[in-house]
Amino acid sequence: MDVRFISDGVRVYPATELKALLDRPDGLVWVDVPTWDVEAEKTFSEVFEFHPLAIRDSKNRNQVPALHRYPGHMFLVLHAPQQGARGHVHYVELDQFIGSRFLVTVHGPINPAIDQSTAMVEVNTVLSRLESGKLKPANAFELSSALLAALTARMRAYVAALTKDVWKLEQQVTAGHLGDPESFLDEMFRARHGLLTIRTMASLSREIYGRMVTIEAFGEGQGQHLLRDAVDQFEHLAVMADRQKDYLQGTIEFYQARTNTKMTIAAERLAVIASITLPITALSSILGMNVIVNDHTRWVELSVTLVLMLAISTCLLIWAKRKGWF
Repeated sequence: MDVRFISDGVRVYPATELKALLDRPDGLVWVDVPTWDVEAEKTFSEVFEFHPLAIRDSKNRNQVPALHRYPGHMFLVLHAPQQGARGHVHYVELDQFIGSRFLVTVHGPINPAIDQSTAMVEVNTVLSRLESGKLKPANAFELSSALLAALTARMRAYVAALTKDVWKLEQQVTAGHLGDPESFLDEMFRARHGLLTIRTMASLSREIYGRMVTIEAFGEGQGQHLLRDAVDQFEHLAVMADRQKDYLQGTIEFYQARTNTKMTIAAERLAVIASITLPITALSSILGMNVIVNDHTRWVELSVTLVLMLAISTCLLIWAKRKGWF
C-alpha cells in the first residue's frame, strides 16, 4: 500500500501516518493499493471506515463498471483494455474511493496471464505529471479525473492499434494477398472482437459518468464540467470503435462476397462439365458393351460412336458459351 501526500509536490509516507495525514486541513491524500492484502482491508475498515459492501467489491473482481454513493465518498469501478493472447482482451480493473480530500485507488485482481505492471499504467502516468508539476489538483476528484484521462488515452491507443490492423487487413483483401484463408479470417474476427470490447467498455463507462452528471456527484461548476468531459470522451471512444468495427465488417463482407462469387463460378463450371460429360457417359454405357466388349472390335460402329460423342460435346459447349456460363 502506497501512501502519498500531495501539496507542494508529492511526498511518500508510511501507512502508520495515514490517519494524521487525513486530519491535516491542507493537501490531498492518495492511497494506492497495487495488490490487495490484509493491511489494505484493515485500513479501509478502521481508518477510512468504508462500507463493508464497498470493501468487498474493491477486493473482488467486478465484471462491469459501477458507481455507489456513500456518506462522504463515492465508490467507482472502471476498466481499461489490455491485449492478451489469441485475440483475448483483458479487463484491467481500477477501483476508486473518491472523497473530498482523499483518493484511494485499488487495482482489481489481475489475470496471471498479464504482467502486474499493466495495472499501474494510469497511476504511473499521473505520478509523473504530479512530480513534474504539470498537474496540481485542487481536490480529490480532479486527481481522479487525471487518472481517467490516462485511462481514456490508453483506450484510444488501443483503438488506434486495432485500426492499424483493420487497415492492413483491408489492404490484403483488396490486393488479393490473403495467405491462408483460415488464418486470415481468424485475424479479422480477432480485430472485430477487440473493437467490440472497446465499444462495450466505453459505452458502459459513459453510462456511469452520465449518472454522476445527473446526480451532480461533485457539485456544480468545475465538477460538472469534468464529468461532462468524461461522458464526452467515452462517447467519442464508443463511436470511434463502432465505426472502425463497421469498416472492418464491410471488409469481411467484401471478402465473403468475393469468396462466394468464386465458389459460384466454380460451381457453374462444374455444372457445365457435368452437363457435357453426362450424355457421353450415358451413350458409352449403353453402346460400350455392344460395340467394344465383344469378341472383336467393330471399328465402324466405334468410329460412329466417337464422332457422335464429339458432336454432342461440341454442341453442349457452344450452347453453354452462348448462355454465358463460362
